[in-house]
Amino acid sequence: MSLTSTDSPAPAGLARVIWASFALASVVFHLGLVFSGLVPNLVSRPMHLVFVLPWVLIWGRQGVSLWSGVVLTVLGVGAALWIVVNREMLGDQYGFLEGNFQVALAAVLVLVVLEAARRSIGWPLPVVAAIALLYGLYGQHIPGRFGHAGTPLASFLGTMTISEGALWGTLTAVSVNVVAVFVIFGAVLNAGEAGQGFMNVASAAAGRLRGGAAKVSVLSSALFGSISGSASANVASTGAITLPAMDRLGYPKRIAGAVEAVASSGGQIMPPLMGAGAFVMVELTGVPYTGIMAAATLPALLYFWAVWIGIDGYARRFDLRGLRAEDRPARRDVVVTSAFFLVPFFILLWGMFGLGVTPQYAASLSVFAGIALLLTGNDLKLDLKRFFDRAETAVLTAGRQVALIGSIIFCASLVIGVLGVTGLGVKITSLILSASGGMLWPSLLLTAFACLILGMEVPTTAAYVICVSVAGPALIELGMDPLQAHLFVFWYALLSTITPPVCGAVFIAAGMIGENWLRVALTAMTLGVGLYLIPLGMVAAPQVTQMIETPVMAIVAALKIGAGLAAISFALVRRKSLALRGAAMAGGAVLVLWPL
Repeated sequence: MSLTSTDSPAPAGLARVIWASFALASVVFHLGLVFSGLVPNLVSRPMHLVFVLPWVLIWGRQGVSLWSGVVLTVLGVGAALWIVVNREMLGDQYGFLEGNFQVALAAVLVLVVLEAARRSIGWPLPVVAAIALLYGLYGQHIPGRFGHAGTPLASFLGTMTISEGALWGTLTAVSVNVVAVFVIFGAVLNAGEAGQGFMNVASAAAGRLRGGAAKVSVLSSALFGSISGSASANVASTGAITLPAMDRLGYPKRIAGAVEAVASSGGQIMPPLMGAGAFVMVELTGVPYTGIMAAATLPALLYFWAVWIGIDGYARRFDLRGLRAEDRPARRDVVVTSAFFLVPFFILLWGMFGLGVTPQYAASLSVFAGIALLLTGNDLKLDLKRFFDRAETAVLTAGRQVALIGSIIFCASLVIGVLGVTGLGVKITSLILSASGGMLWPSLLLTAFACLILGMEVPTTAAYVICVSVAGPALIELGMDPLQAHLFVFWYALLSTITPPVCGAVFIAAGMIGENWLRVALTAMTLGVGLYLIPLGMVAAPQVTQMIETPVMAIVAALKIGAGLAAISFALVRRKSLALRGAAMAGGAVLVLWPL
């Protein structure tokens, strides 16, 4: 995934002041929405685009790219503000454009959104969106059941751009109202001592164990990754500490890289935050956030259990030692730095479960706590200069990351809008049902393959949204619970992070450790076997996702799947007799896939 627009070095001087001020305005706007009551959708959502475009089209650009970005930003921001100003008039048009000016404005919005996504994450998702738009415009000329009746240009583009659908639909609502707040929360935590706190707690908990450096990577990545929501960002951050530590202790490079890639990928399925995916799932399923968190907890723990077992097997096989005493943090450092993430997390959970407020309201309270903690550090001294440096880092990071996710969501929203207008989603659902013969398991395999293909170079959340829009109804029609179907698709949208030929987390880890990426990928697939099997286990034993309804049966199902995963990991990692490994594989597969 290309992150050029967000990874460029920060400008200096006046430019830095301007960008920091703009980032602060973005943070204030998105937090302000939480406390401001009802804000019209055609105000909050177009304004979200206003705060997205400059970061992805201008930040870090030079030459032609810079000036084209300035032009596109002016056009896109102008179009978005025009919609804000004229929202009452547009509400009376019911998604139908009037006059050439409105048609041109709609075309500008679509083209700017496509280009913003291309500059953020590369070609694949914008190409998918462009093909979908062409289908919406010209699909009436396609013969057979995959054609559609046709939609007038003014109606089609109007639905995409001036109604509360497509660009300004439910996905954008999640991005502006929920995801942005949690991105700000993560940026504030990472600007302070929370990241070091994650590492210190993980090192203290697992550092002295066999394969301790690798197990530290697992724990720290699970903690950090839930906030970051990006496997690549997780590898780059926690990997900067764990990869050199594993290298110093003599870990084979392929194993070190694979451990970090697999652990970092798992952060996106780890409650309480699960990156951005959990909040998108809330909107698409109607299930409360707490229900999704409860359903996702045991499968996520099973994933890291399988990784842990695999690491332990490699540690026995290669005699991998734990961290040296001098490399482990002092107890005082563990206690002090852990407060920098425990306090905001406590406030977050207390807000949701104690006060009963919305997740975004609780996250906003946690943001304020995190800002207060920026005043001090591991030395427990108040330092205003350090505070302002950290605050500047936090708002710049938040502004860029909100924009990156927003550009992805806006582009994916175009695809979802076309699926709704043309009925293509229903037709693809019908195709899946007919191709699978109306049987659930073939449909699951087709869906998994589609998720793998779509996830190549497309971020997990976007791959999940598009795939569940077309495959989700088919799985539900075949008897799956809606939340179960969404979790299945969300997990498999992660496949491409460690599965060749496009495996972003592996590429970054391999580059950082200096190893051939394919060797790292093959080892990562071995360690991350749970990513391939646990979604199938959730279908075979759905009780594992029903922690609220049937807690005892959920634990029983988790123990069954966990035993199967341990057997399979043992067979894949340890060099025992072929017969023993075959028996372990077969027995493990039965335990994972056999219904309760």
